[in-house]
Amino acid sequence: MQITDIKVRKLFEEGPMKAIVSVTFDGQLAVHDIKVINARDKFFIVMPSRKNPDDTYRDIVHPINASFRSMLEEAVVAAYEEALANAEAFEEAPVEL
Repeated sequence: MQITDIKVRKLFEEGPMKAIVSVTFDGQLAVHDIKVINARDKFFIVMPSRKNPDDTYRDIVHPINASFRSMLEEAVVAAYEEALANAEAFEEAPVEL
């Protein structure tokens, strides 16, 4: 399974959640609402989940093995860092009148 697209939907400046991302696999399956989290000076992803009646959360979709999770996490964090750099460059660009 190949990652064919990663869209950073929203960036956050405050708090541990830094972005919400959508990932497309093989150009045929999209997974929305993957969160990029920064905690203890490390970035990681949290898969989409829903809240159960007992106030616990259950992932809706998730990687089956550690190697795929690692590949997905590296790709998503890299896309987040690129989107962040682009956003910062856009803010610093001079405005022409």
